[in-house]
Amino acid sequence: MTSTSPIISARNLTLHLGSGEGRVDILRGIDLTVGAGEMLALLGPSGSGKSSLLAVLAGLERASGGALEVAGADFTALDEDGLAAARRGRIGIVLQAFHLLPTMTARENVETPMELAGMAGAEARAEAELGAVGLGHRLNHYPAQLSGGEQQRVAIARALAPRPAILFADEPTGNLDAATGAAVADLLFQRAREAGATLIMVTHDEALAARCGRVVRLADGEIASDSTR
Repeated sequence: MTSTSPIISARNLTLHLGSGEGRVDILRGIDLTVGAGEMLALLGPSGSGKSSLLAVLAGLERASGGALEVAGADFTALDEDGLAAARRGRIGIVLQAFHLLPTMTARENVETPMELAGMAGAEARAEAELGAVGLGHRLNHYPAQLSGGEQQRVAIARALAPRPAILFADEPTGNLDAATGAAVADLLFQRAREAGATLIMVTHDEALAARCGRVVRLADGEIASDSTR
């Protein structure tokens, strides 16, 4: 069930690179409130700012200005170390590139971030999450021994294993063929619902966006439209 309580609140959020005549404005005064449990798609042409907005909301990039609260933490008041600490346990991230560690097995890729965060029962939770994404038989396989779709499933398991309140996905099916991408998308929505996580997904795929309850379209660093279904 979607809660009416906001889990993300952004007000006049800006992001720019450089200064003076060389300054480039990437985000221009974004106002966005996201309720806990929502599934939201960020759409827009290349250069519209959608991936940059996701990076700021996820704490991977610091905003240049404005106010941003995410899962009870004031992201605009935190430095990089503070943002990393705030992400831990609160936020899961799935990217187009899988970013699995090649020298670790599937289980170790899922387990290690939890161990580094000091979470108890990391091994059992990693095995359970890999089982939930259909890879219970591939626990001890290395990334090179897995298909692209299987690697993205490991990345989804890694993102969801700590039970984050928010799951961010940036073009999560972009490196996969159509059939595999569709299966991974099904799994992503299913696991996010089962975990009760808020899902924010950057995509260029209108059909994928339509599966979310809310679609926010960006243009030139601003919100052009915000619609729910």
